[in-house]
Amino acid sequence: MKRILSGMQPTGNLHLGNYLGALKNWVALQDDAECYYMLADLHAITVPQPPEKLRQSARETAAAYMAAGIDTAKSTLFVQSAVSAHAELMWILSTLTPLGWLNRMTQYKEKSAKSQDLELLGLYSYPVLMAADILIYKATHVPVGEDQKQHLELTRDIAGAFNRHYGVDYFPLPEPQILGDATRVMSLRDGTKKMSKSDESDYSRINLTDDADMIAKKIKKATTDPDALPDNLADLVKRPEADNLVTIYASLTDRTRASVLEEYAGSGWGIFKPALADIAVAKLAPITEKMRELLQDPVEIDRVLIHGAEHANALTQKHLREVKEIVGLWSLM
Repeated sequence: MKRILSGMQPTGNLHLGNYLGALKNWVALQDDAECYYMLADLHAITVPQPPEKLRQSARETAAAYMAAGIDTAKSTLFVQSAVSAHAELMWILSTLTPLGWLNRMTQYKEKSAKSQDLELLGLYSYPVLMAADILIYKATHVPVGEDQKQHLELTRDIAGAFNRHYGVDYFPLPEPQILGDATRVMSLRDGTKKMSKSDESDYSRINLTDDADMIAKKIKKATTDPDALPDNLADLVKRPEADNLVTIYASLTDRTRASVLEEYAGSGWGIFKPALADIAVAKLAPITEKMRELLQDPVEIDRVLIHGAEHANALTQKHLREVKEIVGLWSLM
């Protein structure tokens, strides 16, 4: 049986891109795989986070996971920092990771170029933690977006380096799972940029906490070009804003972009945007309502996360003991 590991940082509101690019697909995987879904708070602190806000954001993100359909009777939901084996394995793996591999990681280059304040060891080495996240579960498959493929390739390289160095076949080489057309949902203000929690404009994204009126308003104000929708994909991909809105519609309705174009070819935005708004409200408003309901009982959210961490610890501590035995390290358990 497949074993899946994935997660998101609990910082800021989750948005439509998180839902279509990750959560929607995670829900679909639950019946066919053993799934571990984490709130990646150790990754979050690669940039400064107010402590109390970080803890509360973890609860809010957990509520979003569950509201979107993550079933804790089927999947293990936990906070990364509550499972210490992630950090322990990272150190062991870091001793086998050449600096040249990390120097090639594009996300560090992009983030550190923005500010010297971000030239920190944690930001530089977090891809090794990401590898440890995956390998400590001996995950076989990892749902990733296009922008995360490089990290998974590094994970495979590190797993191979460990296996070769110690002459074992211990870590599997995890396979990427890139699911659906909406693995990279773009900004509603600029179709060439990824939808992001950190974008200054709230109108660049649809938050999972937005109500029906706000969802409709943001879609109405979404940047578009003046032309009607084309009748083929070749013309659509030349128009990033149009392509993004069609992709969102297709993913929300479990259709292909081609079938959406077949229905709306020649239509103007005065027709397409209201149709997209209706679909988005119908799909997202119930998630927003469920999130609000769950957040009324933070004690229950904490109970779920503690239970998930206990389950995750049971597996990861077993694997960590085996790794320590291979490496020659001591273990008291």
